[in-house]
Amino acid sequence: MKTVNAEKFHRLYGVEKKRINYQDKDFADYALMVAVCAALIGFAYGPLHPMTLVGLPLCAFMLVTFPARHGVKWKVPIVLRRPQEIVYSLVHKVQNIKPQYFIALALLVAENALIAVTPNLPHHVAWMHTMAVGLFWAHFIFIACFRTVILAAHLMKKEHVRNVLMESVWKSNVERESRVVPEIFHAYCTGMLTHIVYLIPWYLVIRYANFSLVFMPATCVIAFVLQKYSVKNLNDWFYRDHWLGHNSEFDFVYLHGTHHDALPCALIGVAGNGYLEGFFRSALAFPIPFFNPLAAAFFYTGDVKVDMELHQYIPGVYPKLSREFLSVIQHSLHHYGRLEPYGFAINLDQPISAELKKRTSVLPDELKYSIRLDEQLNGYEWDSARFRWFLDLVNKYHDTPDVPPQEQAGELDARARG
Repeated sequence: MKTVNAEKFHRLYGVEKKRINYQDKDFADYALMVAVCAALIGFAYGPLHPMTLVGLPLCAFMLVTFPARHGVKWKVPIVLRRPQEIVYSLVHKVQNIKPQYFIALALLVAENALIAVTPNLPHHVAWMHTMAVGLFWAHFIFIACFRTVILAAHLMKKEHVRNVLMESVWKSNVERESRVVPEIFHAYCTGMLTHIVYLIPWYLVIRYANFSLVFMPATCVIAFVLQKYSVKNLNDWFYRDHWLGHNSEFDFVYLHGTHHDALPCALIGVAGNGYLEGFFRSALAFPIPFFNPLAAAFFYTGDVKVDMELHQYIPGVYPKLSREFLSVIQHSLHHYGRLEPYGFAINLDQPISAELKKRTSVLPDELKYSIRLDEQLNGYEWDSARFRWFLDLVNKYHDTPDVPPQEQAGELDARARG
């Protein structure tokens, strides 16, 4: 097991304050954050763009629901009390960028330069732009439909959802039966708004960059190679960025907090992001928006869909993770009130079935045994009373019939698998 530098992962320039929940005093900061999201949506997509027409009402909905869910206590926002925190947060993110990001950006710039100096080649830039826009919408519509099917599943099993959550730290959110449906809708809207903001960098690349049909075979191959290496160091990057999201008060309130403000289910999944956090991660961390649109659409769709499935921590509701998989990953505890683990927290270094071994064979060791990073950096213990509690919850509620028609769910899954 390699030795890791704790100072590298736990360096913090601003004020350190562990956070996992919003409070009434955060309303002014939350309102500013939502306003920034609205401004980004309007600027990037345009005032009459469908994404704007959906995104701005979602922003308004979030502003209304925060006081109803948390109350309001007026306090001077962090950005006015400590404006340097904005700079610190950006510095943290730039320091955490991996080489694949810069390589992908450089290749995009190089492709555009080559297109400009070789106008006689059949680049078919206009056709490539049309294809890119079509892929963008195909991705968004597919994920929105998948999320809506999941919404229907949770609404149709709302009593089951409530029963599960009543045995957890989410009890206060659903103690009154009348709050279950609003909480489910809040989770759905959280995922939708996060997704819209997350796609802004990709949309801007599609809008302002050119892509060549001539170069497409090479750029797609390069994209897959870069993504392969990006996945190898994904847990290192995620641990660092995620640790900041819970230990920097600014990063929690403005970036990551919304990801923990909604129910622990697939409805919230968008690559593990909060609203505004998704924009910065997509713009200053992941190489995907700079890839050829065909590769970008493939990776964006896979990342978001898998992340939705991996956040389904209400057992017995579609889309179900297998009991075995839930027993080898502990990110669930993070959404049930525990700060650690900060990494992906997968542990395949234990007896597993041949089927699970085959399904996870494509993962690099850095993800298969990602729990090791938490064990080294914060002394995390795999076999804990909290994890045994969650597995008991899974055993109690996992084996219930799926609500969505099997044909509909199967069709979605088949489309996602391609």
